[in-house]
Amino acid sequence: MRLARFPTPKPTSSTRHRLAANEDGAAAIEFALVGLPFLLFIFGIIGFGLYFLTSTYLEHGVKTASRKILTGELRTAGTDGNPMTIGEFRKLVCDASEPVIDCSKLSVMVQHATDWSSLSPQSCIDEEGNMAGSTGESGDLLSQYSGEASEVVLVTVCYNWELANTMSFLKLGSGADGSGPAIMQAAMAFKSEPYS
Repeated sequence: MRLARFPTPKPTSSTRHRLAANEDGAAAIEFALVGLPFLLFIFGIIGFGLYFLTSTYLEHGVKTASRKILTGELRTAGTDGNPMTIGEFRKLVCDASEPVIDCSKLSVMVQHATDWSSLSPQSCIDEEGNMAGSTGESGDLLSQYSGEASEVVLVTVCYNWELANTMSFLKLGSGADGSGPAIMQAAMAFKSEPYS
């Protein structure tokens, strides 16, 4: 037995016109085209905003803590009125940078000289591409590295910002391809006051 085939009706001009004028689903297609770039743009703004917020807090912490060296207060600003240690100075930077800075990812380098030309800026990244370590040991007196009154001092603080690793599409990381954590650096150079 053979099935009968019925001819398919040809669309009339009114059907074609109705289909061409139909806009159902246009908003969904437009959002699909624009949505992903828009969300990446928003995440980029948030990521760069967090980067600059962290950088600003780090600079504030360095400025606040370095004032203890500038005025000579480091000789009595440690615990129980004792001279300040490198570890206490590092904590001072962290306390002034709260709540953004994680103290366990902070490195502090302090150097002094008799004149400006004798200072050499230190890099936060060593030869192997890792973050450089702090000056001396945590229990060392800060005055060993900050010098005497009226000397020039350079305080460099490095911070391992791991959030850059989670937002790798921003290419803020310290790796060759922009991946990995970002190594932030804040520094302050000054001539200490004649406090003695």
